[in-house]
Amino acid sequence: MKVLVIGAGVVGVTSAWYLAKAGHQVTVLDRQPAAGLETSFANGGQISVSHAEPWANPHAPLRALSWMRREDAPLLFRLRWDAALLDWSLRFLRECSTRRTRDNMRQIVNLALYSRRQLQALRAETSLVYDHLERGILHVYTDRREFAAAIEAAVLMRELGCERRTVSVDECIAIEPALAEARALLVGADYTAADESGDAHRFTQQLAARCAARGVVFHYGATVDRLNTAAGRIDGVQVGSKQHQADVYVAALGSYTPLLLRPLGLRLPVYPAKGYSATVPLTEDSVAPSVSLTDDGHKLVFSRLGQRLRIAGTAEFNGYNTELNPVRCTALMLRAGELFPALRPAGETVFWCGLRPATPSNVPLIGRSAIPNLYLNTGHGTLGWTMACGSGAALADIISGRSPELSFRFL
Repeated sequence: MKVLVIGAGVVGVTSAWYLAKAGHQVTVLDRQPAAGLETSFANGGQISVSHAEPWANPHAPLRALSWMRREDAPLLFRLRWDAALLDWSLRFLRECSTRRTRDNMRQIVNLALYSRRQLQALRAETSLVYDHLERGILHVYTDRREFAAAIEAAVLMRELGCERRTVSVDECIAIEPALAEARALLVGADYTAADESGDAHRFTQQLAARCAARGVVFHYGATVDRLNTAAGRIDGVQVGSKQHQADVYVAALGSYTPLLLRPLGLRLPVYPAKGYSATVPLTEDSVAPSVSLTDDGHKLVFSRLGQRLRIAGTAEFNGYNTELNPVRCTALMLRAGELFPALRPAGETVFWCGLRPATPSNVPLIGRSAIPNLYLNTGHGTLGWTMACGSGAALADIISGRSPELSFRFL
């Protein structure tokens, strides 16, 4: 079939790869001048099955309230009238029950495990180079109550198939010696040896080049005006005066997917969660981690990307605002200084922010929409890089009339 994918981030490009591999004729549209220039550009860099605990959990409402007036809060809701955010927040509260949290975690782990396997197979097939490391992910804790809750979560993660094991402070520093100077802060950690890290932007651009070599056609600088319909189906994608037509359409625009589909009567529970990152250049003697880290208390991750350290995280619910907030940028570096006081950057730190497409449950929307020839691949939140290959492979199966190889709540 002719398949048109809208969006050339990591999710859209992996979708295009697996669709082309399945034998379809694929075209990709994106408003940017190249692939991977929005949410995929400078994210946390983790392939983190171990980070499958959804934001919506029994502890989340009180924690979010306690952070409400803190400009540097890990999770910040801007108080203003926003009907979409209000609806999303009410759905979020419904997902905070113990039962729903456990079910959502199962969905996330199943997809993330499958996606990690798909990424490893794709890497073996294509020899892509994107500063990837296979040294696991270490979740560090500096609060005893949070660590106690993490021990319980790790038990559940192991039951679901993710080997996230609890380690002592001594074991934590043995795994990542760069944490030695922060020993006094640490109370314990979890370690998932099978997790990975890597530069999602480099991966996306290289895979896009492999897609093009396979016959996928990319149209960059193509801002979609609307989806045209006829007889209850998508009839084409309008870009200026030109209409692009296909048999099947895939909406993979991240946070912007709901805006495109709303005129068609489709209201997706996806809201932009602005995340921040800092990319720090390193010298040979910089005391920086080489094992990817997650600081759960501050909602930050640290990933080594060659001679750069990527510090990323937090979530700010402020609509489609993409302005850098200097207070939140400073908070990233203050925490980095606490954990790595001898970091010694080699040059100027580059700050960035991007809009991550979050569902209230953190479970992405993958599969056929209510419009028969329109498919969705969006809503991955902070795990778009983690879930991209699995989402693309599963969607290609669905469009090709096959059952995906995993248990997941597809649309």
